[in-house]
Amino acid sequence: MRVLLTGAGGMLGRATARALLAEGVALTVLQRRPSGLGCREVLADVADPLAVRQAAAGQHAVLHLAAKVDVVGPWGEYERTNVGGTRAVIAACHDNRVPVLVHVSTPAVAHAGRALVGAGAGPADPSRARGHYARSKALAELLALGADSPELAVLAVRPHLVWGPGDTQLVAPVVHRAGTGRLPLIGSGAALVDTTYVDNAVDALLAALRRCPDVHGQALVVSNGEPRPVAEILSRVCRAAGVPGPRGRVPFPVANAAGAVIETVWTGLGRRSTPPLNRFLAEQLATAHWFDQRHTREVLRWRPRVSLADGFSRLAEHYAAASGHISD
Repeated sequence: MRVLLTGAGGMLGRATARALLAEGVALTVLQRRPSGLGCREVLADVADPLAVRQAAAGQHAVLHLAAKVDVVGPWGEYERTNVGGTRAVIAACHDNRVPVLVHVSTPAVAHAGRALVGAGAGPADPSRARGHYARSKALAELLALGADSPELAVLAVRPHLVWGPGDTQLVAPVVHRAGTGRLPLIGSGAALVDTTYVDNAVDALLAALRRCPDVHGQALVVSNGEPRPVAEILSRVCRAAGVPGPRGRVPFPVANAAGAVIETVWTGLGRRSTPPLNRFLAEQLATAHWFDQRHTREVLRWRPRVSLADGFSRLAEHYAAASGHISD
C-alpha cells in the first residue's frame, strides 16, 4: 500500500509515520524540513498545489496532518496553511485519482466555549469556533468532508489533546511553567477533560485509513475515553516530569480577561512566541470537554490500548531517562 502523509514533523505525525513504516507501507511524507525517517520525502509547503500533486501521484491513500497549530500569528497564515493546504490536498487527490483521504481535524472545530459533557462529534462551525486555529481547521474540515464522494472517500478524525513523551504542544509548556512556579489552576480545576495518549491516536489514524472506504463522509472524535479533572491531569504531568504541581488558583473571568489583554499585546508587538495565556487556553482549562467514544470505537473497530495510568508511567520513564542522560 502506498500512502502520502503530510506533516511528519510533529509528534503525532512522526509517530504515525513510524507506525505505517512498521506495517510495511510504502510511505511518502511531505513537510518543509527533512524528517530522517528513511522513506520517500517531498520537502515542500503543504499549500503548494504543484508539490502536493506530485507527492500524491500513485498513492492509494492520503493522511493529511499538516497544519499550523500555534495560538499566535495573523489569520492569513492559518488560512494559507490549514485551509489552503487542505484545498491543495483535495485537488491532488482528485488529479491523481487517490481513492482515500483521512483528514486530521480537532474537536475545537465544534467548540463554542460551552462545556462539552459526553458529547459526540458536532458539526464543524467556523462562525463559532474560538480563535484562528480552530476557525481555520473548521473551514478545512468542511472542505474535506465536502469533497467526499464515491470516487474519493473522506473521513475526518479529531484526536483530542494528544500528548506523550516528546510532546511540545501540551506537556512541555505545562512542565516549563510548573518548573518556574507559574502554573496556577484556572477556575476550580474540577472540570472534566479527556485527552489522548499518542499511541492511541496513531492506532486510530491507522484504523481510519483501513475503514475509510466503508465509513466515509463523517467526523469522529478520538480520545482515551478517560475524563479526569484538569487539576489531576496537570498534577500527574508535573509528577511524571519531577516538577512541582499547580500552585494557586485564578478565577476564570480574571484569566479570560487577562488572556484577552495578552493576545492584544502579542498581536500589537508582532511577537511569535507562545503567550503565557490566551482566551482559548483559559476556556480549555476551566471548561469540561469530554466525548462519548462509543460511535468512534464501533465505526473504526478500534479501542485505546494505552491507559492514562500507563501513559503517565511512560512519561515518567521518558523524563527519568532524559535526566539520567543529562547527568551522564
